[in-house]
Amino acid sequence: MSRRVVVVGHGMVGARFAEEVRRRDPDGRLVHLVVLGAEPRPAYNRVLLSTVLGGGLSARALEMHPPGWAARNRVEVRTGVAVTRIDRAARVVHCSDGAVERYDELVLATGSRAWLPPLDGLPDENVVAFRDLDDCERILSLARPGARFAVLGGGLLGCEAARGLAGRGVRVTVVHPKSHLMERQLDPAAGEVLAATMTRLGIDVRLGFTAAAWEPGAGLRGTDGQLVAADALVVAAGVRAETGLAADAGIAVDRGVLVDERLATSDGRVHAIGDCAQHPGTPAGLVQPGWEQAAVLADLVTGADPAARYAGTRAVTRLKARDVDLAAVGDPAVLSDEGAEVLRFADPRGGRYATLALHGDRVVGGAMIGLPEAAASMIQFYDTGQPAPSDRLGLLFGRALPGAPETADPGRLPASAVVCRCNTVTKGALVAAWRDGHTDVAALGRATRAGTGCGSCGDAVRDICAWLAGSDPPIGALRTDRTALTPVPEEGAA
Repeated sequence: MSRRVVVVGHGMVGARFAEEVRRRDPDGRLVHLVVLGAEPRPAYNRVLLSTVLGGGLSARALEMHPPGWAARNRVEVRTGVAVTRIDRAARVVHCSDGAVERYDELVLATGSRAWLPPLDGLPDENVVAFRDLDDCERILSLARPGARFAVLGGGLLGCEAARGLAGRGVRVTVVHPKSHLMERQLDPAAGEVLAATMTRLGIDVRLGFTAAAWEPGAGLRGTDGQLVAADALVVAAGVRAETGLAADAGIAVDRGVLVDERLATSDGRVHAIGDCAQHPGTPAGLVQPGWEQAAVLADLVTGADPAARYAGTRAVTRLKARDVDLAAVGDPAVLSDEGAEVLRFADPRGGRYATLALHGDRVVGGAMIGLPEAAASMIQFYDTGQPAPSDRLGLLFGRALPGAPETADPGRLPASAVVCRCNTVTKGALVAAWRDGHTDVAALGRATRAGTGCGSCGDAVRDICAWLAGSDPPIGALRTDRTALTPVPEEGAA
């Protein structure tokens, strides 16, 4: 008899969990899956909203599954239906449409909500929190060329929103209460280079600005009396985990719903994944932890791997903004650790910056701006934990050794190199998919999921696709190992 699993939330993580379950149980014989989503839309990739804001993608392009996917895969999806109450004793959830759904296992994937600071003058029709597709559409309706926008918040999302709006001909001012941008991911010197880069792109950056009030028709007033003139305000000041449903049911919560390595809450039949879940060592606000959690929980509920455990996710951040190439790993505080070896290069005028922190020979933190090859190398060393080479200058600029984990030449990229970090897709997996007949970028994405997460690996996937199209190595020139296929260089090749 199949187990009845009810998922509360049809966002990125809830939809991914359904997909992972059906990968392990394609016929639905083990798990009867019901997904309830409060939003009326089908699941979409929220991470790429800033790309929609900048005009790089349509809203339709964000949909995670093609039409009819749920029916074909025996997943009961009900959109526009919110869960209003969990009855743990009866093991049922009560829905906004009056339905009552029984569960054997309940999965909370309720995500998070935008935090609105307590400003005078709110709410107002020209103030929009940047969190979902409805918010994005409201912002676009206000973004007339020549309009003045203030963006409250100089973190990752605020910087992405500002760049997207500037690309549409909007005059943008980013206001941030801290002394530098993206302080959760960057050290002050990196924040300075990022601010200089955004200024060159036509974005006004005001640091140390604490907002006090929104004055319709005038702009955003600071606590010091300073006014930032603006017709509209985008709020990107952080998020809060959606814990209310769990808390009302007596499930333990803190900043999020507390979970263990099995993603179980204080009630063993209730699980939480994604932004709503709080697990030690897991960075908040990133998609990869939620997707890794979805895979672990799918292993457990289907019985595919009863020993599966979630041990946390290493923090890697990519800024998705046109003309700004930024990547950061780890916590910037490690740059000040006693005993840390710190490498640093700064070129504010050229918009380039590199810093790495090592403990022993392991990369434990760092940031790269305007140095994509170095960023790729940094991420690979950080992800794999492999010892860094002794050539520190080469390491800092991504040219450590011919055998380093990343290189600008797709042909010399090792098969084990992770190209799409969101989905843990290696170059070898892309080569294998190509040889199976998936011979364009879209087909490679469908076959391997590469490029379907945050989108930052898109250029790398396209480069590998172009390299494969140009070289098209015959099957005999591919060496097989246990995990991937990789082209063997011709004799004498570097």
